This record gives sequence, C-alpha cells and structure tokens, in this order.
Amino acid sequence: MPRVKRSTKRNDRRKKILDRASGYFLTKSKLYQAAQEAVERGLKFAYTGRKQKKRQFRSLWIVRISAACKLNGTSYSQFISGLKKAGNDLDRKILSDIAIKDAAGFTKLVEQAKAANVAAKKAA
Repeated sequence: MPRVKRSTKRNDRRKKILDRASGYFLTKSKLYQAAQEAVERGLKFAYTGRKQKKRQFRSLWIVRISAACKLNGTSYSQFISGLKKAGNDLDRKILSDIAIKDAAGFTKLVEQAKAANVAAKKAA
C-alpha cells in the first residue's frame, strides 16, 4: 500500500481553521487544536445568534410600537387587535418605522384601530 502524507490537504484544512480563528485571544489564534475548538464553538454561537437576531428585532419593534401607542392613548394589544379587525395587514417592522418617522400617519392608524374596535363591540 502506498504511503500517504496528506501534506497539501492537511495544510489547507489547518490554514482554513487558523484563518477563521484570527483575532482570537492567545493560543486560540495560534495553535491548531485550540483554534479548532474555538472556531467550532464560535460557529455554534453564530448559528444560534442568527435565530435570536430575528426574535430580538421583533421584540424591539413591539417596544417601539407600544411606546407610540401609549403616546396616542391606547395599548399595544388594543392597537394590534384593532388593525386586524380593520383589515390592515402591515407588519410590525413597517409599523415601527411609521411610528418613528411619521407620527401623524401613526396617529391615523391608531384612530383606524380604535374605530374598528368600537365597531366590533357594537356588532357583538
């Protein structure tokens, strides 16, 4: 059986790991085994972080919408409920943007939601 030294493949694999580990502290950026462990751990956190990012942004949008709703004399839940009853299907990202950049437009949306809530109570 021929002898296999794996020089280029092995070096390429190690170089890739050490490149990913550049900027890590002390041996984690210099020694292959420590770098490999640190890179795998970092990739695991990066994967979960991509999922958490979506949750965190949605939470931020809700906080912004809620603050704007309180300025207009209603609660977040009443506002969202009223928008759904009114048939307005704007998502929270857009509502948050409107709340920040266009206060008058957001006030009109709040009035629309309040009117839809009142109409739904009369119908029930």
